[in-house]
Formats: sequence, structure tokens, C-alpha cells
Amino acid sequence: MLESEFQKNLKKKIKNKFPECIIIKTDPTFIQGFPDLIIFYKNKYAALECKKHAKASHRPNQDYYIQKLNLMSYASFVYPENEEEVLNELEQTFRD
Repeated sequence: MLESEFQKNLKKKIKNKFPECIIIKTDPTFIQGFPDLIIFYKNKYAALECKKHAKASHRPNQDYYIQKLNLMSYASFVYPENEEEVLNELEQTFRD
């Protein structure tokens, strides 16, 4: 599966799970390595970097931004192999 297809399906699943959320697709040329998706839900947010599989390479700065944003709220790499785990972690993060 292509990363773009995985990302499209993931966005649908997130919208179904959190209907009131806002999902922003970031501009990859603006800040190198910044996560692909920012999800706003109520008074919280999460950042996700989509990969087509668990062993896909990380681009420069991606690890840095995932670690930094995870300290602020929640951030993670997401790929088909850990998708359910990440969705569960989003649920924990967005819980009131």
C-alpha cells in the first residue's frame, strides 16, 4: 500500500472515531521533518507521521519532531502494523 493511500484511510478512521476533530495535512516543504498530520480535538491535539510500513526510513528531523511534540501532547509514527495501537493511544490522549 502506498503511504498516501494509508494516510487517506487513516484520516477516515480518525474522523469516524472523533467526528468533531479537525485534521490538518501539513506542508512538507514548510518545516523539514514535521509530522504529516495534526489532529485537533476539543482542547487537545496530536501529531502523526505516516509511514507505509514499520521499516520505512525516517527522513531528517522526523524523530526530533515526534519526540518534541510527544512531550507537549501526543505524537507518533503510524503505519499499518501499529495503526490500532496509535488509534487507542489517541483515544487515551483525547479523553476528557
